[in-house]
Amino acid sequence: GQVLELLRAVQRGSEDRRPSLSRLRRALQNEETQQKFVRLEGSMRTLTGLFTSSLAALQLEAARCLHELSHSSVPAVAEACLPVTSYLLTYLSGHSLEFTELCLYTLGNLVVESEAVRKQLLPQGIIPVLASCIQSPHEAVLEGVGYVLSQLLQAKEAPTEIIPLLLGSVLPQHMLRLLCSGLKAGMGVAVEFAWCLHYIICRQEDNAVLLALGAVPALSSLLLDLASQIPQGAPEGLELLVCPVLRCLSNLLAQTGCQGQDGRLLVALFLILQCFLQQQPFLVQECLWLLNNLTGECPWGCWHCWHPPWFYSRVPSLPTPADEPFFCSALLSLDLLPALLQLLTCSQMATVLVLTVLCNIAEKGSLQCQQLLQQPLLAQLLPLLTLPDPEAVGQCLELLHLLFLHCPEAAADFTRQGGHQALEQHQSTPELQERAQALLDVVRQPPGAPSACQATLAVFS
Repeated sequence: GQVLELLRAVQRGSEDRRPSLSRLRRALQNEETQQKFVRLEGSMRTLTGLFTSSLAALQLEAARCLHELSHSSVPAVAEACLPVTSYLLTYLSGHSLEFTELCLYTLGNLVVESEAVRKQLLPQGIIPVLASCIQSPHEAVLEGVGYVLSQLLQAKEAPTEIIPLLLGSVLPQHMLRLLCSGLKAGMGVAVEFAWCLHYIICRQEDNAVLLALGAVPALSSLLLDLASQIPQGAPEGLELLVCPVLRCLSNLLAQTGCQGQDGRLLVALFLILQCFLQQQPFLVQECLWLLNNLTGECPWGCWHCWHPPWFYSRVPSLPTPADEPFFCSALLSLDLLPALLQLLTCSQMATVLVLTVLCNIAEKGSLQCQQLLQQPLLAQLLPLLTLPDPEAVGQCLELLHLLFLHCPEAAADFTRQGGHQALEQHQSTPELQERAQALLDVVRQPPGAPSACQATLAVFS
């Protein structure tokens, strides 16, 4: 009854229907009311009529009502808004900032819930319209454009239907430009476009368009710039920007191999790690993932995440980066190894990633292994062999294998510290027993039997 009364009040042709529309807008904040409203005959026709009115005040109030409807998580409500999508696009070059912003966020909300809305918007030209909007000088409009794009790019049909259209427009160059202007365009703008680029990069196996635009050096420079602000006091919310930037760079490197040799990138990573270690521990694994991709093979492909930063899953079978000794050598020469080893027990994922980076370094040969062993590394590895996580233990065994292979004297050192007992406990773990046994055979050999050592460790290759 109340919803019908509100609709009738809006339909009455009195001179000023704004008070009635305002009451309707407040009522539409309730999900049940939203569903009742769209089921009423003529409701959306009336609202569309007011939204297309020549009276700016009425039009704005109707836009606010539509915006409330767009918040609904019920697809039927989003689909009831189908008749207004073409007007929403047309009005993005609207007469007021507030009106344009409302239209953008309404579109963004609608595309989340309804595939039918997305299917309708593409032929209506949403990509060219957004390509025009992204050149606006207004921060609020730019942030709204980023919001709409980020919602579109998370759709299941994005890789086949949306991303190709977007890459064929001027949007990528402007997204990269706005992101890499750092905080000049506004934190909200940079964050939105960073996530947009992330969604494109990890849903595409070929990112030729972004690479041709210089995405890797541009993102590297941005990371250096963001890290340089940390000693003076990190701007509020910086972690929200750093997270997707790290992912974009990590994933591009996972697909293309390392580009450039700038040791400052390592310093920037460790500055970020130091800054966010306590308050934002999820950033530790983001930094370590990039460090892994800089120093060697990326064993699991790229982050594949349509969720908040703390939710992770992996996509296998992407190309791995080229072997890159520069960053391994730089990490050692810049004396960053102690800081890396401090992260060994930071979290389960951090343990695996730190061990992977150490393997990348150890793989380079005896000189690098000797530098690793100058740290109390073996003592730090022993407790890791007692962890209940087979992935961490497996990576620890891989590192020991490389150390013993390139520096056979490390095996005797390991034995003196009780390492053989730590290995013995894995003789009955199916996925670890073969590697544990191979290492046990090495540590039990008399000193000076390198050829036997090499043969025993063949099980790792």
